[in-house]
Amino acid sequence: MDIVLLVKAAIMGVVEGLTEFLPISSTGHLILAGSLLGFDDAKAKVFDIAIQTGAIFAVILVYWQKIRATLAALPSERQAQRFALNVLIAFVPAVVLGLLFGKAIKAHLFTPVVVASAFIIGGFIILWAERRPAAATRIHAVDDMTAWDAVKVGLVQCLAMVPGTSRSGATIIGGMLLGLSRKAATDFSFFLAIPTLIGAGAYSLYKERAVLSVADIPMFAVGLVFSFFSAWLCVRWLLRYISTHSFVPFAYYRIAFGVVVLISAWTGLAQWAG
Repeated sequence: MDIVLLVKAAIMGVVEGLTEFLPISSTGHLILAGSLLGFDDAKAKVFDIAIQTGAIFAVILVYWQKIRATLAALPSERQAQRFALNVLIAFVPAVVLGLLFGKAIKAHLFTPVVVASAFIIGGFIILWAERRPAAATRIHAVDDMTAWDAVKVGLVQCLAMVPGTSRSGATIIGGMLLGLSRKAATDFSFFLAIPTLIGAGAYSLYKERAVLSVADIPMFAVGLVFSFFSAWLCVRWLLRYISTHSFVPFAYYRIAFGVVVLISAWTGLAQWAG
């Protein structure tokens, strides 16, 4: 058993868990961390996607009461049916566009300029969204969303296929710009992450199964465990944070990190090519 490899897997799991649900792009942080650790080969790229499942289990745990109540009421209550349908509707665009353009995106958009631009532009969009008047908010709970609201959030999520954008950032800030409250946008982003990230992880493992072996199980297990616990702490913290704070600090962080991306690329510190 390679202890050094397991330590790297643990570090990557923590990075994934802490960044997956914040509007700061887990992909960008994983690329930089992987380059610094020398953990960036083909197998590591599959690992980065697969350990998202650990983070998703943390979301399921945090939102278990809502999930359980929805599943129990699904056969008979219209509100539960509408909520489940909205999550499904929002999930579909990413599946379709991911299958159609995923390979081209990986081949052409994983460049320092694209990643840095996505970080910086996303930062300014957050600043803009947070400066909008409160009167622009029309949806205060996920149960109040319509199917059309779900379609729009699902389309916004597709922007996260551009590396550096952030899936959480796209859905949370996009949701706010579409009229959802900060809390409703965050909640729906978390619920939408469940099918999206589990699907992405399963698809990646299946597609790249040839590069994996039984010997990789300890590495993946460590990554999943550390991703789960760090995501659990992060999600609980974020839900408390947004009750009294805005996303403005994350905007400035994104802009600063965009500069880090450019510097790391120019100095050869990180390999941003897919």
